[in-house]
Amino acid sequence: MSTEKHDAMIDSLDAADAAAGQPAEGASPEPSDSSLAADYERLLAEKTELQELLLRRQADFENFKRRSDRERGEIFETATMECLKNFLQVLDDLERGIKSTPADDGPTREFAKGLELIYQRTLDLMFRLGVSPVKSVGEKFDPNVHHAVQKMESSEHDEESVIEEYQRGYLYKSKLLRPAMVKVAVPE
Repeated sequence: MSTEKHDAMIDSLDAADAAAGQPAEGASPEPSDSSLAADYERLLAEKTELQELLLRRQADFENFKRRSDRERGEIFETATMECLKNFLQVLDDLERGIKSTPADDGPTREFAKGLELIYQRTLDLMFRLGVSPVKSVGEKFDPNVHHAVQKMESSEHDEESVIEEYQRGYLYKSKLLRPAMVKVAVPE
């Protein structure tokens, strides 16, 4: 029997069953209006629940991305600050080397000029990276950026003003890298 004849025969049987009021083989009985309404309400509630779940998951993911970006930035900044803190020792050594060279003309003066050039280039690089020196001498003592290592009675200077700087302090993008070690004036 050909496929076309077989399909025609099944169609005629289905039509005969439908005319007799019996459901076709494999077909389910007609659902009632109340069961359709209940299924509709259930599916609508499920759809709403899934949409809310999707929105919560999207919001959680966005929050995760923001938090990850912020943490990554903080880790990078902390690592950069630690590296720069260690590099400040090199700057200090260059400053001491420049101060200790004699002022006479000769081979030591040329050496001092070379040290000054290296120091200046290093300082310029640090400034480009966001490092800036803490203002000290003549400023009012600020415990947030100054570390008082000595106090000196003085009537010539304002009370709690910085008289001398022993070691320069530095900031990195307005965060303290190292406080300045200073001498502070106190009243007599």
